[in-house]
Amino acid sequence: MYTISIRSTGYALPERIITNDDLSQIVDTSDEWIFPRTGIHSRRFVGEGQSANSMAIEAAKKALRASGINKEELGIILVATLSGDYATPSVACMVQQALELPKDIPVMDINAACSGFCYALETARALLMAGADKKRPYGLIIGTEELSKILDMTDRSTCVLFGDGAGAVVIEAGEGEEEDYASILGADGGLAISCDGVGKDHSYVKMDGKDVFRFAVKILPRCIRGLFKKSGTTQEDIDWFVCHQANARIIDHVVRFLKADDNKFFRDMDHLGNTSGASIPLALGEMNEQGLLTPGNRLMLIGFGSGLTWGGILLKYVGPVHRNETES
Repeated sequence: MYTISIRSTGYALPERIITNDDLSQIVDTSDEWIFPRTGIHSRRFVGEGQSANSMAIEAAKKALRASGINKEELGIILVATLSGDYATPSVACMVQQALELPKDIPVMDINAACSGFCYALETARALLMAGADKKRPYGLIIGTEELSKILDMTDRSTCVLFGDGAGAVVIEAGEGEEEDYASILGADGGLAISCDGVGKDHSYVKMDGKDVFRFAVKILPRCIRGLFKKSGTTQEDIDWFVCHQANARIIDHVVRFLKADDNKFFRDMDHLGNTSGASIPLALGEMNEQGLLTPGNRLMLIGFGSGLTWGGILLKYVGPVHRNETES
């Protein structure tokens, strides 16, 4: 089976921290209202000179530096985002230019909102498999969002949820076992989460919170069970479940529903909020920084969001390349 695994991670965050108390000075809300409903205490917003592009470049640079590979070995660059700096060129092209990465490889953005990173991983696997260039088995996959620029700061149902940031991973493609990789992607079109069209004076995120919550608590277990069935694995085989960090109550509900080990479900929305397509790679970056990822760990990544879309990926973290690995 043609699989992908994660070699390294990197992430970038704005320095500007926006607490729930800060938001209470702008809109009718409070930490006492926000945290019990979401699990969020604070989030990051970009400052002067920062953007979705600049964060993507910084996160990518860190992931590449940690990977142990040469940039000439990259076979693909994909960015999951709904809030890039421009309609075109893509964030991926800007990363390619800034880091002087190979020019004769696929480079593009993917917009599946909060599921985008999972969509990007499976797209990268398929394209690397189709190319099958043994000299370029690696991919740079990034999630980056500047959601603060599309928030209506008078709408307390949305402005308290989202934050900015970027995460990146370097993946390696190759032959592997069935239990080492599986994917599930899907969509059910609708406007439960939406944003006005590009070019309008006010393009803001809108969301039907109750509908999204009901959708999320159904689709997460379905994805997890689907990946178990595809790969022949069980809960005991998974070292970490890394869900989209939208709402702590959603993850808590899934843990109870599946009777799962809560300690295997990572959470960082308390200080980052919902960063959409950047959510999962940001979590992976923080986990790695905290020493929670060990080579050989089997990870289950689950995204869900606007579209409505969903995606689940089962893969391994294998750690940085050592030159004797590629030379052997």
